[in-house]
Amino acid sequence: MPVRPAPRRYPTLPTPPSLPRPRSVVVVGAGLAGAQSVAALRNHGFDGRITLLGAEGVAPYDRPPLSKELLTRPEPVWLRDDLGVDVEELADEVRLADPAVRLEPEPDAVAVTTASGDRLVADAVVLAVGSEPVRPPGWETAWTLHTAADADRLRAVLKEKAGLRLVVVGAGWIGAELAGVAAGAGADVTVVEAAPAPLDRQLGPAVGAHLVPWYAAAGVRLRTGEPVADVDAGGVTLASGEHLPADVVLAAVGARPASGWLAGSLPLDARGGLRVDAAGRLTGRASPTDAAGRLGAATLARIWAVGDVATREHPVFGPVPGGHWSAALHDPETTVRALLGIDESPAEPEELRARLGLPPVPRHAPYVFSRQLGHDLALLGLPSGVEEVALRGDPASGGPWAALYLEQALDRHPQHTHEGHRVALVRAVLLVDSPREVGAVRRLMNRGEPLRVDVDRALDPTVRLKDAVL
Repeated sequence: MPVRPAPRRYPTLPTPPSLPRPRSVVVVGAGLAGAQSVAALRNHGFDGRITLLGAEGVAPYDRPPLSKELLTRPEPVWLRDDLGVDVEELADEVRLADPAVRLEPEPDAVAVTTASGDRLVADAVVLAVGSEPVRPPGWETAWTLHTAADADRLRAVLKEKAGLRLVVVGAGWIGAELAGVAAGAGADVTVVEAAPAPLDRQLGPAVGAHLVPWYAAAGVRLRTGEPVADVDAGGVTLASGEHLPADVVLAAVGARPASGWLAGSLPLDARGGLRVDAAGRLTGRASPTDAAGRLGAATLARIWAVGDVATREHPVFGPVPGGHWSAALHDPETTVRALLGIDESPAEPEELRARLGLPPVPRHAPYVFSRQLGHDLALLGLPSGVEEVALRGDPASGGPWAALYLEQALDRHPQHTHEGHRVALVRAVLLVDSPREVGAVRRLMNRGEPLRVDVDRALDPTVRLKDAVL
């Protein structure tokens, strides 16, 4: 198995010129990251003008329950109730159905043009644009589950049509969650996955293989290693030529940043993301090896990104793509402190911050929580696909278990404890049906430094994972 290379980090950005504290900010995106950005601005004393732009026409809500609690929550989890963030009270202007369509960044201001044709000029912009579901060409008849309106439509058909034939394309987080909910409601559900195992891209084939029995136990047919050739109103045609009839075909093959409107204005990476530093400030590059882009330091100092669109630098994991719920929840705090000049060195290494007498910046490891097919999963960290996977507990036992993704760089210079136990760095931890352990493992992974463990003790289910940390 190949050794995972060290994370590629971005060249240090030029120090931006000292800009006056902004008096106006446009926040693009009315999801969790956008709402948290608005709240952080006000919480840190910003009394200038805030404009919030959204695309769905509804107040900010929490997206994960759309699939996890499709039938038990007929209304979205509104952020004003769940987090106490009421953007109508906090922002000066809220346009929930007037999305941004053009960005014009300049050294002295940033202009955002909306779908209605209005041109909004501000001192700074926070791009919290969220994501959009991937829909391959020719799949126009396929449904998706991404918005509150999507959830309403799917909820209605599941309740109205007994024995609904549902084909879900994709056995990722959303596909698995929805399949279990729909089967539990009496639908006839088939999940088709091109990869050899469920959650193959997210967890790797070895771990994904342990999830296969969950589908049959939940009354769901799983077809792995089956690419889809065509989707139409009558169902799905596989690459083998087999046709799977369906009343509804739901595409759950991933999501990408809703950033197409930024093409030509800002440097987008291959997935449509924006590369930012640890504080959320745009780097002006699409990859770590790019030369400095055409945007000058004064312009870059006005552009910030959080949430799904932000590929953010992390001291342990290197560049972390957006899409993690924890990033949308927590990163706006650090970004706003930097934007307002409250923290002038938020992207500097902690060693340098300590020498400058600055407090540590909270660092949050990527975190995904899923409730699917009768099981709870929590993934903390960022598997890259080349780590060694070691199991803590037995997946076949029916009880709690975990998978540890171990870095292999240390194998070139093996280390052992005094007892002769192997020492390794943990890149990620998957917890299965272990809700009481999630908090403790999150605290370990959030420390901002590599998690170094005694492997023998870490794989012993009778030993608390924190007691295996060296």
